[in-house]
Amino acid sequence: MSDWLLSIEGTEAARPIALGLALLAAFLHAVFGALQKGRHDPWLSRGAIDFCYGAIAAPFALFVVPWPEPHMWPIFGWAFVIHLIYKVLQAKTYTLGAYTVVYPVVRGTGPLFAVIGAGLIFHESFSPLQWLGVAVLLAGIYGFAVYNLKFTVVNRENLPLALLFAVITGIFVALYTTYDAYGIRATANPFTFLAWFFLIDGLAMPIYAAWRWKHMEVRPTLGPLLRRGVLGAFVAYFSFGSIMLATRIDSVGQAAVMRETSTLFAALIGWLVLKESVGPRRLALMGLIALGAVIVELGG
Repeated sequence: MSDWLLSIEGTEAARPIALGLALLAAFLHAVFGALQKGRHDPWLSRGAIDFCYGAIAAPFALFVVPWPEPHMWPIFGWAFVIHLIYKVLQAKTYTLGAYTVVYPVVRGTGPLFAVIGAGLIFHESFSPLQWLGVAVLLAGIYGFAVYNLKFTVVNRENLPLALLFAVITGIFVALYTTYDAYGIRATANPFTFLAWFFLIDGLAMPIYAAWRWKHMEVRPTLGPLLRRGVLGAFVAYFSFGSIMLATRIDSVGQAAVMRETSTLFAALIGWLVLKESVGPRRLALMGLIALGAVIVELGG
């Protein structure tokens, strides 16, 4: 499969594949965010997910994919640091604020800075029509945040600090998206990057989560937490793997923008699966996100 991906890299044939991968990543990222913000403590959920995806990735990294080239080890080191800071910020954000408020802010901040980063590092450029699409998409995403902020009654006293953490987390989303795109392009086999990334990235959070669990007055049962971790691990593989492969074979900025339709998928999941009510304002905002994504794709 890696040979086929490398054969279409940078060609017109890669565009629809990259679009499909980015949209798959968007849907799965909405699922992943809900898993971490679910009924368990966000720090424990993240620790369980990281432990599971690191453990599952280990045999593939060690025995299946080609070993990383020597120049990849510093890249993995910096990726570990960037993702660790991102995960701490994300967990703090989810602890402080309501998911429906902070999630759109995180996802809305990321693509703007990712497009700028892709221009600086990979010399990509967006057409005026694509920038219009970015503006329309971001209007829909931040519109969701404003709408939820206005009507939410959960943790309102923490919302200013939660929104600040959400913006900073979004900046780190852009940073890791751009840096990981650089990393996956720096190795001959993209699956080498993915396998070793998950192995290395899964080392830190489980240690803190275990310490946190041990010092809780009321400890949650480990069985359900580990089941959530296994599910989250496979969601992470396909979500992160899809967006990274999309950035390898096509435009980094365009893939980053398309992934942020995850806010639209999160709203659709709430409507169709959780049976949450969706009024005309939310429908209009969902339409803006979809329209912005279409404009970005058509303007490329």
